[in-house]
Amino acid sequence: MIKVLDKSFEVFITNEEIQKEVRSLAETINTEYLGRDLVFISVLNGAFMFSSDLMKNISLECEISFVKMSSYSGTESRGRVDELIGLNLDLTGKDVVIVEDIVDTGVTIDKIISLLNSEKPASVKICTLLYKPDAFKGSKRPDYIGFSIPNAFVVGYGLDYNEKGRNLDTIYQIRQTNNQTNMLNIVLFGPPGAGKGTQSERLKEKYDLVHISTGDVFRALDPESELAKLAKSYSDKGNLVPDDVTIKILESEVSKYPDAKGVIYDGFPRTTAQAEALDVFLESKGTSVTSMLSLVVPEDELKTRLLSRAEVSGRKDDADPEIIQNRIDTYNSSTAPVAGFYESQDKLAEIDGVGSIDEITQRLYTVIDSQ
Repeated sequence: MIKVLDKSFEVFITNEEIQKEVRSLAETINTEYLGRDLVFISVLNGAFMFSSDLMKNISLECEISFVKMSSYSGTESRGRVDELIGLNLDLTGKDVVIVEDIVDTGVTIDKIISLLNSEKPASVKICTLLYKPDAFKGSKRPDYIGFSIPNAFVVGYGLDYNEKGRNLDTIYQIRQTNNQTNMLNIVLFGPPGAGKGTQSERLKEKYDLVHISTGDVFRALDPESELAKLAKSYSDKGNLVPDDVTIKILESEVSKYPDAKGVIYDGFPRTTAQAEALDVFLESKGTSVTSMLSLVVPEDELKTRLLSRAEVSGRKDDADPEIIQNRIDTYNSSTAPVAGFYESQDKLAEIDGVGSIDEITQRLYTVIDSQ
């Protein structure tokens, strides 16, 4: 057993087992690509050790390029734009093998393939050391798989826990405790004005949970800090705070409660990228999202509630009809698709968000108690 930062890990796959499987994968590729114009695309950071050992066993004449995925917000569409950084080879008419350390959801691989196809390669296949079939929801399953593993958090041989542990020559899995695996992690979901804050307080009391609201966390930041100013510049216009900023703040907040029985995530995740990051973060702690409870409320009702709330709270973003509409539009375009992410994991429960507060609370209790 080893310790990486604050977590304990136990041996999962030895270096001897890894090297045996690497040789087997290389042998298959050597046979299938004999006489072909072959290019390996190694995805950083995690695949550097696997790629190095794989190349030592490739006998073919070939090329290799090391790339990283990057995402940014489009200035016009406000959508996510993906690009590959580091690709410096002409792939036209060549056979491409993407080398990954691990494929879990498959979302990143789908994006990489989409970007590579624009380079007009003859073919694109995926070679991964580790594959999590229980987590996979992508469109293309890996072609060459070293080990199919359960949906558990692993570290070593290029894989990291908060950037530590990549240099280990063995793969370790996190040592789970009963407290972690039994945590109740609720994502409370719904558009602005759906009543998430009110219902979160009731769930917090009944189930003894920690309530983490992105809005509250952002408002609690030092208003003079650069991070607070950056977050405010987005939220004041009804736009989402960038994923990387939100994720770092939320991870820091959750880490303040190591002995929590569970957490209510109110207002997070708001994008699919945030949902993926939350899965990875919770997995590193030996737990996972229990369910997403989505409050469904008609748009006219939302606007009425927000305007009424503004009279009490004094919040400017609740009082301006234009900002309200932008918040709802942003939710519909960027946040609502997150429901599909959890639906694919059979974790989505839609709750009628119209009625008295007590009625809605009881609906939430019923769903949670049945899980």
